[in-house]
Amino acid sequence: MNNLTKKNIRLIVGIPAGLIAVVLAAAIILTVIPLFEKADKAPVAGSQEWMKKLDNEKYISDVVLPGTHNSASYYAALPFFSRCQGFSISWQLQKGFRYLDIRLDAVDDGLRLVHGVSKCRNGLMPWSGDLMLGSVLDECYAFLDEHPTEFIVFAIKQDHGDESISDFEALVKTYIDANPKYWLLTDNLPTVGQARGKLVLMRRYSDALNLKTASGISYIWKEQDNREDTHPAAESIRNGPYRLTMQDRFKYSVDDKWTAFLSGLQSVQGEKGRRELQVNFLSTTGDAAYGHPYYTAKKLNAKLMSDDSPELSGWVIVDFGTAEIAEKIYGYNFK
Repeated sequence: MNNLTKKNIRLIVGIPAGLIAVVLAAAIILTVIPLFEKADKAPVAGSQEWMKKLDNEKYISDVVLPGTHNSASYYAALPFFSRCQGFSISWQLQKGFRYLDIRLDAVDDGLRLVHGVSKCRNGLMPWSGDLMLGSVLDECYAFLDEHPTEFIVFAIKQDHGDESISDFEALVKTYIDANPKYWLLTDNLPTVGQARGKLVLMRRYSDALNLKTASGISYIWKEQDNREDTHPAAESIRNGPYRLTMQDRFKYSVDDKWTAFLSGLQSVQGEKGRRELQVNFLSTTGDAAYGHPYYTAKKLNAKLMSDDSPELSGWVIVDFGTAEIAEKIYGYNFK
C-alpha cells in the first residue's frame, strides 16, 4: 500500500469521527445545557388573584401589567436559542403574569405555537408533539374558571408559515368561536371590569377579513430589529382609537437594552382625546449573531430586581419570568 493510499484511508476514517464530535458538542450546547437553566420556582402569596384589588373603572392600559415574551417556548426546539421561559403558560398565570405573547403558524387546519422557525412542543423529549393553540387555550380557560377576578391579555402574532393573513385570521376565529364566552372582542382598550374573567385579544396582524370589532384590538408595530442606537428608544404608533408606545429593541446588547428599557419608561407621548398604552419589553437576543435568551435574561432581570431599579409603569414583558418578578411589576398598582 503506497503512502497516498494510506493518507486517503486516514482521511476517510477521520472525517466521520470529526463529524460525530461536532454533532455531539452541538447537541450538548443546544439541548443539554438548557436543562440546567432554571427559573426560580418560589411562589408568592396572592399572585393568583392580584387583580381583584384593581378598580373596575380603571382602563387595562393604566394597569402596570407583568407579561412574558415568547410565552409558549418552555419546550421549544433548539432551546439554547429559542427557549425564553422557565415555566409552562399555566405556571406563568399562577405566578402572576397576565400578558401572553403568542406566536403561531398553521399546520393541518390548526394553529401551533412557534418561536420563529422553532416549534414549541408539549413536552421535554425531542419526539414530543407540537404544542397546539387549543392546549394553550384550555390552560387559560381553566385558570379563568378558577380565578374570575383576573383577565389575560392574549397578544397573537403570525410568526411563521406562508398562509395568507386572511387564512390565518380565519383560523384564529375558529378557536374563538368554539368558546366565545371566554373572549372579550373589542376594538378599543377596555376597563378592568369589562375584562375580568376574559381573554383580551390583541392582534399583531391586519383585519384582512374585515371582522371589525370581532377581530380584536389592533396591536401592530414595525419590527425594532436594528442594533443602532436610536432616539427615542420607544416608538409611538397610532393603533385605531389609542396610541401605542412600544419599546421592543430585541437585538441590543444587555447594556444598550437596559438603557432602552429606561428610556421606554419615559417615552409616553400623550394626545388629547386618545387613550395611551405603554409596552416595554426587557427581552433581547443580545448583539451576537445568535442569541441565548437565558444569558441575557439573567442579567437584565437582576437589574430589574435590584434595589435601585426605576419605578415601573405600563406593561413590562420579560424572559424567564418568576413570581418575584411578576410581583414587583404588579406591585406598582398598589403603591
